[in-house]
Amino acid sequence: MAIKNFEEIISWQKSKALTVAVYRNFKNCKDYGFRDQIQRASVSIMNNIAEGFERQSHKDFIKFLYIAKGSCGEVRSLLNLAQELDYINKEERDILSKQSIEVSKLISGLIKAL
Repeated sequence: MAIKNFEEIISWQKSKALTVAVYRNFKNCKDYGFRDQIQRASVSIMNNIAEGFERQSHKDFIKFLYIAKGSCGEVRSLLNLAQELDYINKEERDILSKQSIEVSKLISGLIKAL
């Protein structure tokens, strides 16, 4: 079965769930620069998957998937900082990091499949 739209892509679905979780966890964060950066990094994951898919080119799609994968790393880096700054606790960081790692692995699998 061929994928007809990006909403069918599991890594996009999981990255959207990660983005929602990031927004919910940091909605009351008063460090607006930090909050904006982690939110933008998480949104970047799902949007790069979508944009790459819509380009209708395997080469372009792979390029955008690598960018999305990089944003997964950025989110995890920011989560470590967030815990260090007491914006979130270790349990919250672990849950969000696990989601980010899962998305990154799914993206890697998609890259290999293409």
